Amino acid sequence: MATFFRNKVVKSVGTKPVTITTMSASQRSTVIGMSLTNLTDGFVYASVLVKDDTSVEGYYAKDVPIAQGTSLRIVNQGEKLILAPLNEISVVSNRDDSIDVILSYVEVV
Repeated sequence: MATFFRNKVVKSVGTKPVTITTMSASQRSTVIGMSLTNLTDGFVYASVLVKDDTSVEGYYAKDVPIAQGTSLRIVNQGEKLILAPLNEISVVSNRDDSIDVILSYVEVV
Protein backbone atom coordinates (compact mmCIF):
# COMPACT_ATOMS: atom_id res chain seq x y z
CA MET A 1 0.00 0.00 0.00
CA ALA A 2 1.22 3.46 -0.91
CA THR A 3 0.91 6.34 1.57
CA PHE A 4 0.69 10.00 0.52
CA PHE A 5 0.55 13.17 2.61
CA ARG A 6 -1.95 15.62 1.09
CA ASN A 7 -3.44 19.07 1.64
CA LYS A 8 -6.73 20.28 0.26
CA VAL A 9 -7.56 24.00 0.17
CA VAL A 10 -11.11 25.19 -0.46
CA LYS A 11 -11.80 28.93 -0.56
CA SER A 12 -14.89 30.95 0.28
CA VAL A 13 -17.28 28.29 1.59
CA GLY A 14 -20.74 29.71 2.19
CA THR A 15 -24.34 28.76 2.92
CA LYS A 16 -24.44 25.78 0.56
CA PRO A 17 -22.51 22.68 1.72
CA VAL A 18 -19.23 22.24 -0.15
CA THR A 19 -17.59 18.83 -0.43
CA ILE A 20 -14.01 19.17 0.75
CA THR A 21 -12.89 15.65 -0.14
CA THR A 22 -14.38 12.32 -1.22
CA MET A 23 -12.67 8.95 -0.90
CA SER A 24 -12.71 6.61 -3.89
CA ALA A 25 -13.80 2.98 -3.55
CA SER A 26 -10.17 1.91 -3.04
CA GLN A 27 -8.98 4.81 -0.89
CA ARG A 28 -8.69 5.29 2.86
CA SER A 29 -7.46 8.44 4.56
CA THR A 30 -6.68 9.73 8.01
CA VAL A 31 -7.38 13.41 8.57
CA ILE A 32 -4.55 14.80 10.68
CA GLY A 33 -5.57 18.48 10.60
CA MET A 34 -8.45 20.69 9.57
CA SER A 35 -8.67 24.47 9.88
CA LEU A 36 -11.59 26.78 9.20
CA THR A 37 -10.75 30.48 8.80
CA ASN A 38 -13.33 33.26 9.08
CA LEU A 39 -12.98 35.74 6.20
CA THR A 40 -15.70 38.14 7.37
CA ASP A 41 -15.95 41.16 9.66
CA GLY A 42 -18.11 39.34 12.23
CA PHE A 43 -18.84 35.94 13.74
CA VAL A 44 -19.69 33.01 11.50
CA TYR A 45 -21.09 29.62 12.46
CA ALA A 46 -19.68 26.62 10.64
CA SER A 47 -20.61 22.96 10.46
CA VAL A 48 -18.52 20.00 9.31
CA LEU A 49 -20.36 16.91 8.08
CA VAL A 50 -19.12 13.39 7.37
CA LYS A 51 -20.98 11.07 4.98
CA ASP A 52 -20.37 7.32 5.07
CA ASP A 53 -20.47 4.81 2.23
CA THR A 54 -24.24 4.33 2.63
CA SER A 55 -24.90 8.10 2.26
CA VAL A 56 -25.72 8.54 5.94
CA GLU A 57 -24.53 12.02 6.93
CA GLY A 58 -23.74 13.24 10.44
CA TYR A 59 -22.23 16.29 12.07
CA TYR A 60 -18.59 16.17 13.11
CA ALA A 61 -19.07 19.75 14.36
CA LYS A 62 -22.32 21.74 14.27
CA ASP A 63 -22.74 25.53 14.25
CA VAL A 64 -19.31 26.16 15.76
CA PRO A 65 -18.68 29.92 16.22
CA ILE A 66 -15.57 31.40 14.63
CA ALA A 67 -14.64 34.98 15.52
CA GLN A 68 -13.76 37.62 12.95
CA GLY A 69 -10.38 37.05 11.29
CA THR A 70 -9.54 33.91 13.29
CA SER A 71 -9.07 30.23 12.55
CA LEU A 72 -10.54 27.21 14.28
CA ARG A 73 -8.73 23.88 14.32
CA ILE A 74 -11.46 21.25 13.98
CA VAL A 75 -8.99 18.33 13.98
CA ASN A 76 -5.83 18.99 16.02
CA GLN A 77 -3.28 17.90 18.63
CA GLY A 78 -3.10 14.20 17.88
CA GLU A 79 -6.82 13.81 17.15
CA LYS A 80 -7.55 11.92 13.94
CA LEU A 81 -10.59 11.39 11.76
CA ILE A 82 -10.65 8.17 9.76
CA LEU A 83 -12.26 8.24 6.30
CA ALA A 84 -13.15 4.84 4.86
CA PRO A 85 -13.75 4.17 1.16
CA LEU A 86 -16.58 6.29 -0.30
CA ASN A 87 -16.70 8.62 2.75
CA GLU A 88 -16.73 12.38 2.28
CA ILE A 89 -16.35 15.57 4.29
CA SER A 90 -18.31 18.74 3.62
CA VAL A 91 -18.41 22.19 5.24
CA VAL A 92 -21.15 24.82 5.40
CA SER A 93 -21.41 28.28 6.99
CA ASN A 94 -24.23 30.60 7.95
CA ARG A 95 -22.82 33.40 5.71
CA ASP A 96 -21.93 33.50 2.01
CA ASP A 97 -18.25 33.26 1.00
CA SER A 98 -17.16 33.33 4.64
CA ILE A 99 -14.77 30.43 5.33
CA ASP A 100 -11.53 29.06 3.91
CA VAL A 101 -10.87 25.39 4.68
CA ILE A 102 -7.50 23.63 4.83
CA LEU A 103 -7.57 19.87 5.23
CA SER A 104 -4.40 17.83 5.85
CA TYR A 105 -4.63 14.08 5.50
CA VAL A 106 -2.70 10.87 4.92
CA GLU A 107 -4.04 8.90 1.97
CA VAL A 108 -3.59 5.12 1.76
CA VAL A 109 -4.21 3.52 -1.65
